Amino acid sequence: MPNILVVDDEIGIRELLSEILADEGHVVVTADSAASARAMREAEPPDLVLLDIWMPDTDGVTLLKEWAASGQLTMPVIMMSGHATIDTASEAARFGALDFLEKPISMARLLSSVKHGLEHGRLARSAQAVRTATVPVPANDAHEVADARSQATFGAAAAGVPVSLDQPLREARDQFERVYFEYHLARENFSMTRVADRAGLERTHLYRKLKQLGVELARGGRRSERAIGPERQAVPGRDRDTEH
Repeated sequence: MPNILVVDDEIGIRELLSEILADEGHVVVTADSAASARAMREAEPPDLVLLDIWMPDTDGVTLLKEWAASGQLTMPVIMMSGHATIDTASEAARFGALDFLEKPISMARLLSSVKHGLEHGRLARSAQAVRTATVPVPANDAHEVADARSQATFGAAAAGVPVSLDQPLREARDQFERVYFEYHLARENFSMTRVADRAGLERTHLYRKLKQLGVELARGGRRSERAIGPERQAVPGRDRDTEH
């Protein structure tokens, strides 16, 4: 079963996310700080990390950069925050974050993002295993090359590049296009005009393409009845962004 690390200094959020993800069949461990997350990452690298941006010791983006710089970003990371700006989300994406969830988080959005992240991680590990098995590496360079392969492979997956070559061309193309448009919609704050200009498409063509790919057109995605918000079914919307 996938091992998911939830990093958030809010105990209510940690407990609720753990309950929801455990109900989906995942093994969940939690950390209340960047220091605790570092220790857990060293002890057993998770399959996916849900990482809050504002925490009391080290903020989530700084921890993300640290993992990327040290070659430890071998798993998908999904950032979470209640008040982060588009610039903050874009910065996290540049350093390898796969997705960004705004609090309060809808359950549908959470589960969709987690499913997407775990699939990216699986594809990255599969590609890495194939490369390791087929590319000869001098013994004295093995450690260095392994780190480079890990970063390059996961970097491609996090950027939305399909790394699985054993699927039909149409499916691989649809997978790439879906992640490509999701990335640029988030980056452009869901402005269809800017995304159309960046992709070189007419807006009407872009709308048809997004509908065909099943890409959500609203910021934050569709809201389910059970939202992760202030109620029992919800993660509190309060974040530490306004306290720092």
